[in-house]
Amino acid sequence: MKKYCAVFVLFLFLGAFAGAQQLTRFAVVDLPRVYTAFFRDSRAVREYEERSARVQAEVDRMNQEIQNLRSSYVDAEAQGDRERALRLESEMYRKSEFLREYYQAKTAELEDQRRRLAQSNSFLQQVMDEIRFIAESEGYSMVLNLKENTGIIWYSPTVDITEKVIQNLRSKAGR
Repeated sequence: MKKYCAVFVLFLFLGAFAGAQQLTRFAVVDLPRVYTAFFRDSRAVREYEERSARVQAEVDRMNQEIQNLRSSYVDAEAQGDRERALRLESEMYRKSEFLREYYQAKTAELEDQRRRLAQSNSFLQQVMDEIRFIAESEGYSMVLNLKENTGIIWYSPTVDITEKVIQNLRSKAGR
């Protein structure tokens, strides 16, 4: 009887020990791909792209004006109208300088807006919440950023949750 009790206690102990062991599961996510796939569809990004397109249209319009002035300048030179050629040359220079300053200012503004978009706390929090939800619901103990972790030598595509994150973000955004 003592032998059976000892074996029973041993099995209980081993059963409790085996139950306490937790399998560590890892997942990987390609965050730049998530940002590219989901973030580009957001309202803030659409506004950025519209603003960028408006700036580009304005730059194109100003370039066309300068080209028209250049054509008129060449015509005035060919006709020997030095006074008109000098006036056109001065106007071309003034518009070219304005275009250069405008382009530098607008490029800096757009770059600042793009940087703020990429660092948007609400967007980053939304992505992190979605990763956390998928990891917890599927039993992952750790999720690694595939692009920023140089320690990942190999991974199975079955642990890549990038597509799930993108799909969940899109479904929650109503797309």
